[in-house]
Amino acid sequence: MILKDILDKIPAIRAIAPGAVGELRLVVPDRAHLAGYAAALAAGWAEDDDREIGAAQLAALRADPDAFLRELLRQDGTAISPDGREVPRIPFRVFWLDDGTFCGAINLRFRPGSENLPDYVSGHVGYCVVPWKRRRGYATRALGLILPIARQVGLRRVLVTCDADNLVSRKVILANGGIAAGTRRAYGRTKLQFWVPTERP
Repeated sequence: MILKDILDKIPAIRAIAPGAVGELRLVVPDRAHLAGYAAALAAGWAEDDDREIGAAQLAALRADPDAFLRELLRQDGTAISPDGREVPRIPFRVFWLDDGTFCGAINLRFRPGSENLPDYVSGHVGYCVVPWKRRRGYATRALGLILPIARQVGLRRVLVTCDADNLVSRKVILANGGIAAGTRRAYGRTKLQFWVPTERP
């Protein structure tokens, strides 16, 4: 399957209307925005704060940019979980945050027709803003922008988690209507869980 075929299967969310924090958009990963992603990886950023994974991604990107994008967007096959297991991929949407330059990434994971997730997926939504773009409200805005996309795939609410000591991420979730739903242990960490409605009252 060529890259264009993969992109055509993902909803067109290339220019969502900007909000109060500026021209922040969610963009589907593509060649036009790849240089910014590569620069962030080269600066030591990684989506899961794992520099080894970031370095591996950068090497793959430099070796074959189109193959890197195909793998990033591929919906089938397997992936490696944080504890090293090979697990089936579940449907997802991945977007890069852009305000004219690369700002970070956000993704949505889901099972069609169900709120439930496999044990190796900690929540429906994960996000990460590059350090030099933080304190601008971008994570809050990005989570707000992905909620209508979650609604499009049939989710009335999404489960979003954060580390128990991550006060910034907790504020992001609460600002989007998050409702506390207890805690869970995941990969050696205590995670706070929140349900976030995908439609505003």
